[in-house]
Amino acid sequence: MTKILMTSVRDDEMPAINAFAADHQLDIVTTPKLINDAVDLTKDVDGLVIQQRDKVDPAVYPQLKANGLKQIATRTAGFDMIDLAAAHANGLTVTNVPAYSPRSVAEHALMQIFRLLRKSYRFDSQVAAGDFRWFSDEQAQEIHTATIGIIGVGRIGGTLAKLLNALGAHVLGFDVQPREELKGIVEYVSKEELLKRSDVVSLHVDLNPTSTGLLTAADFALMKPTAGLVNASRGPVVVTADLVAALKDHQLAAAALDTFEGEEKVIMTDRRKKGLSDVPLIAELHEMDNVILTPHIAFFTNNAVKNMVDFSLEDVLLVLAGKSSPHEVK
Repeated sequence: MTKILMTSVRDDEMPAINAFAADHQLDIVTTPKLINDAVDLTKDVDGLVIQQRDKVDPAVYPQLKANGLKQIATRTAGFDMIDLAAAHANGLTVTNVPAYSPRSVAEHALMQIFRLLRKSYRFDSQVAAGDFRWFSDEQAQEIHTATIGIIGVGRIGGTLAKLLNALGAHVLGFDVQPREELKGIVEYVSKEELLKRSDVVSLHVDLNPTSTGLLTAADFALMKPTAGLVNASRGPVVVTADLVAALKDHQLAAAALDTFEGEEKVIMTDRRKKGLSDVPLIAELHEMDNVILTPHIAFFTNNAVKNMVDFSLEDVLLVLAGKSSPHEVK
């Protein structure tokens, strides 16, 4: 029986894992550990599925090769935790799950766009302090009167564009590869024009050398002082120090961040006692009443979790059968 190791497994993933194992007659071994701490478990398995934000230890790749493994599947869209050159040098095929559920992240971004337009961050802060008043500068904007800019109009960004269009919003898009099927839904413009015209900018780009540091102080200076920013892509797309400064200087009104630089140090940790003093930029964001932070959960829906499990395991079986996966990362 084919045996597959899955690392960093959470309880909510187990129903999908057990169902897949039963349907395909597999022996799936699970551990809550990262592969860095569980590489010894690969000695007697045929395949490997991981999920983590920390970099895979360089020592892991030759150990996987020595243990006879041929692949690494990450059940995430992002794969920057894997050193592709090291993996390939050790004969390991790498796969990811690029489209586990575009609606999961798109719906999260839509929710945050609504929250920014309705200025719910202001009311959350006031009511938590016992202040139930409302003020003239808290007047909201109805979404059908708003212009929303999407940077990265791929699977997720395109899904968001359709949702926004259905609600009557005017949608601007910036992407290096405009999609013909979205004409009439998205008005494609330059990044600079998008930043200048948008009431909310939503980021949906992959993390790569061209997207790292995509938004800096110069970009925030182009935005309306009443505008908001949503980041449900990857933290390093935004230069956090510049964002903090822009928010403090009122160059933009608010931000809703599901991803942020340094998140690997705080996501899935309990900071109620320890605090955030060791991550000062995140601490500043956390203290601002015009910032909404969520712990990288835009993906976290019923469909997405099942698809991440199913698609990654299907890729393992394809590679083990000597077939090519459409999700191979080269």
